[in-house]
Amino acid sequence: MNLFKLVTSNIFRRKGRFAFTLLGISIGMASFVALLSIGGNMQSAVKQQAEGLGANFLIMPENICIYNQMAIVTGETISELLQYDVYDSVKDIDEITVIPHLTQKTAIRELPSVIAGILPEETLLFKDWTLAKGEYFTSQNGNAAVIGTGFATTRELNAGDSVTVRGEELTIKGILTETGGNDDMTMFIPLHVAQRIFDKEGYISYMSAKVADMTKMEFYEAEILSVASVQVATNDQLLASVLSILGSVNSTLQLIAGVALIAAAFGIINTMMTAVYERRREIGILRAIGGKKGFLFKIFLLESGLYGFLGGIVGVVVGYAVSIFAAPIINRDELSMLKGVSAQADIDIHLVVTAVGVSLLISIFSGLYPAWRAAQLTPMEAISS
Repeated sequence: MNLFKLVTSNIFRRKGRFAFTLLGISIGMASFVALLSIGGNMQSAVKQQAEGLGANFLIMPENICIYNQMAIVTGETISELLQYDVYDSVKDIDEITVIPHLTQKTAIRELPSVIAGILPEETLLFKDWTLAKGEYFTSQNGNAAVIGTGFATTRELNAGDSVTVRGEELTIKGILTETGGNDDMTMFIPLHVAQRIFDKEGYISYMSAKVADMTKMEFYEAEILSVASVQVATNDQLLASVLSILGSVNSTLQLIAGVALIAAAFGIINTMMTAVYERRREIGILRAIGGKKGFLFKIFLLESGLYGFLGGIVGVVVGYAVSIFAAPIINRDELSMLKGVSAQADIDIHLVVTAVGVSLLISIFSGLYPAWRAAQLTPMEAISS
């Protein structure tokens, strides 16, 4: 007797039931894939953005909250500001190289855009930028801008173009070579110009710092705190704080996905128990002609496993389709869960394999009891019923 042929004919016998059971496991797995894909990619994006800061530590306003720390990592505007005088005090400390940033948000080409005010010469040396097109700033105070590659692409800008920011016209001098961090999606203008345009005269958002000796971080921090009332955090400390929030969000997403999978498991149990009840006479005949308990157990277990395998594949496809559709919606400012953290829908082979494997395991586990019930029926019990 061909076991596979028997299993497939049984599972497709009731096409309506097959479709609804498959739909249940597929929806559960689609939720699992979509939620974990978006949550995992958000964490990866934050790590990449933190690495792109290019600093050993950051100097921030004293009472800055965790959400503003996240905004710094993700290149967004923060609500707290530092006096520019703090930069003048810190930059004179030996063995520390520090640059100021003033980050503000506006609309350019009808898209939300981050503009960073910088000291051009100091920032170029600090970040070691190179240009893909055009030229770098020629003045510390001119109405000029240098933009990242992503910023240029999404807004269809090129070197030599002009944009208007709060009534002032800025000329795009150059486009940076891709960095892989927040700089790719930022417009940079001279600090004094940014302070004037955004009415932030005498203020900066935060400072990035590099040190000569990483083993003396505590000493450098003490030196900074001795001359200014600020908060100092290394990149690792800042990243850990941000990831703790994302970890909570990810746990919530996993819990939601888990509930969907439990519901799908009960759907399979219900389908398989119904199949056992409806096929009692067939089971009795199989037992009467010599079918072993193990053979019957294997039939029903393979049927439930086939539901899981097919449901896992369909769920992966639907889950990624949903995440691709949902990511732009999540990224809208009014719906953003975490300021500056972009949801993405990149395909992760490890997640695909895990999803199909989890679906298969859940289905097999759900089919254990129905398969056992079928195997326990005696020929007389099955046929007489």
